[in-house]
Amino acid sequence: MPKMKTKSGAKKRFKLTASGKVKAGPAGKRHRLMSHNSKYIRQNRGTDILCDADARTVKKYMPYG
Repeated sequence: MPKMKTKSGAKKRFKLTASGKVKAGPAGKRHRLMSHNSKYIRQNRGTDILCDADARTVKKYMPYG
């Protein structure tokens, strides 16, 4: 059987933790940040754990973790 392919958009945006949870950064922080004020940029630093429903979808996109 051929190997399953990882969605390249998913591998750039998500990381899996050791316990299998999915980490993601906030939306709207990649480019065109001049249109956002500094409070928005400051409050959306770091990463967050996705909810279970979204994490299930992302894990299908990344079959090999």
